Amino acid sequence: MKDTKSTLRSGALASLAGVSTDTLRYYERRGLLPQPPRDANGYRRYPQAALMRVRVVQQALDAGFTVEDLSRVLKQRDAGGAPCREVFRIARTRLAELDQRIAELSALRDHFGRVVDQWEARLAVTPVGRRAGLLDELATAPPAARSRRRHRPPVKRGRL
Repeated sequence: MKDTKSTLRSGALASLAGVSTDTLRYYERRGLLPQPPRDANGYRRYPQAALMRVRVVQQALDAGFTVEDLSRVLKQRDAGGAPCREVFRIARTRLAELDQRIAELSALRDHFGRVVDQWEARLAVTPVGRRAGLLDELATAPPAARSRRRHRPPVKRGRL
């Protein structure tokens, strides 16, 4: 029988890490968290170090790493490798992407601020109960303004 005082069941680990047990199982399937030993009754028994691992994964995902990035570098690290240069390269790339997204959002914010100001002026001369055509005006925006408002699909973060 394993020393159960030095290990954590799924529920306890999930609670301490602030994730669900489904997330833990997902991390196992994706190679972010090693498969833990199981009790005779099938319950997972995670080593104490799993808590730090889950926290590292959570922080890395929050920083913009993908599940695929983490799976690759953690596999290399678990095999005794030193993926630090790859981690740095990924982080540098994510930072550049974030800087670009911030610039795009800033431009969008400036544009939308001007639109809202125009709408406010239009509403000031539009009688209550009459349509001012605010949304219809968006369809006639010049192409340069539309290009800054492209839709981005949600990022797959790997959390459940």
